[in-house]
Amino acid sequence: MARWGCVVALLLFAAVCCAAPVGNAISAYVALKSGAQDDGGIAEGGSAADIPPRILTAYKKAVQQVGKHVPNCRGVRWPILAGIAKVESNHAVGRNIADNGDIRPRIYGVLLNGSGQGGNTTVIPDTDNGRWDGTASAERAVGPFQFLPSTWEGVGKDANGDKVSDPHNADDAALGAAIYLCGNGRDLAKRSQLKAAIFQYNRSQEYVANVLGWVDQYTAAAKDPDLKNVTGKVRTVIEAALSQRGVPYSWGGGNAGGKSTGICCSPSGKSGVGIKGFDCSGLTQYAYAKAGISLPRVAAAQAGVGQRIPASLGTSALKAGDLVFYATAPGRDSTIYHVGIYVGGGKMVNAPRPGTVVRLDSVNAMSGFAGGARLL
Repeated sequence: MARWGCVVALLLFAAVCCAAPVGNAISAYVALKSGAQDDGGIAEGGSAADIPPRILTAYKKAVQQVGKHVPNCRGVRWPILAGIAKVESNHAVGRNIADNGDIRPRIYGVLLNGSGQGGNTTVIPDTDNGRWDGTASAERAVGPFQFLPSTWEGVGKDANGDKVSDPHNADDAALGAAIYLCGNGRDLAKRSQLKAAIFQYNRSQEYVANVLGWVDQYTAAAKDPDLKNVTGKVRTVIEAALSQRGVPYSWGGGNAGGKSTGICCSPSGKSGVGIKGFDCSGLTQYAYAKAGISLPRVAAAQAGVGQRIPASLGTSALKAGDLVFYATAPGRDSTIYHVGIYVGGGKMVNAPRPGTVVRLDSVNAMSGFAGGARLL
């Protein structure tokens, strides 16, 4: 072990959409919980909508450096590190990350003293005399990748050139995680070996599935879609949607004319007032308007336009330019809560939820696939 949208709602006269989270951090080590999580994903050019730029730089730097320490390692990519760190610490969101990578305040897990706190029932004796975890009474996981000090002793390296291997430094921690995942020389491009590496990081199949979900989302969003064979109005719609990547999500925001300020409030209490951007159906309205097609305002109503593609046909039935829908009860269009624009290759342009931006996502990023609609 390594350490240790769019829910449709009618508000006043405007019905808009937003989405519930697609994933939650699971327990790390002996039920170490990281608390409430912000939602994830990445935006234009591979820059992360919810990853602080400095820690994203650390992930990418680790990929470049890991070969010096594990020459036989293959297939390391920054979305793998991002998937781990999303579950472990939510990318240290809310902390200050200095130019040299130091993270303050430091990130500590629960004290592993068998007290039962956070589900912890196993005593892990202290190994660092409190140097990294701030206490000599027992161990606790530390840093954005939640290493136990005893594990850090074996994988910690200086990645930022300050001659200190510090698990509370973004560069050092990301490199240590890459080294740990590589083992003696895994090929992380192979799914089976990637799963084995994540399982070694935390011996829980639930944890593996959670991390892989984030890895897949980050991987999908980091790549531009292949539009070589996309022409005409389909290309117009997709390029219009892609041009808005990085624009903030705004509850009730956006229309056929472009981004706009939204309204208050989403079911989770998030307001679009003062945020100029798009919600999911505002984005689709805008993109299709560029091709001369007028859409209703809400996702559920948009499902009634064009040729309906049943969910039973699966995502493989989708073609570039199709609307793709998600519902709380697939098969009942009245429960559709979210819509995106399919671009091919298992990806869609997506305005996911408050606190994120318009981005490229896997079609599996949202729950409750409810089929699509073909308008072009």
